[in-house]
Amino acid sequence: MVYAVVRAGGRQEKVEVGTIVTMDRIKADKDGNVQLVPVLLVDGENITSDAKSLAKVTVTAEVLNDLRGPKIVIQKFKNKTGYKKRQGHRQELTRVKVTGIK
Repeated sequence: MVYAVVRAGGRQEKVEVGTIVTMDRIKADKDGNVQLVPVLLVDGENITSDAKSLAKVTVTAEVLNDLRGPKIVIQKFKNKTGYKKRQGHRQELTRVKVTGIK
């Protein structure tokens, strides 16, 4: 069983070949592929977390689509002062499918 832990936006995700991951918006190359940065690699019984060894490892993925996350509402309110503020936010996301770990 081969899997890797990759840096995906500000988080880390455990991925295998064929895994679909939703992460912060990233740019793809002209073919629609991206390279993900591995943090840890588990290859059978070998566990690799050394930076020099991980520099040789490539995790490739293809971009399936770009989407936006759910809307969150930010509300601020100060009692007795008449101050209130309402703001919304939707995070821009990218859904990718891991195609190879080498």
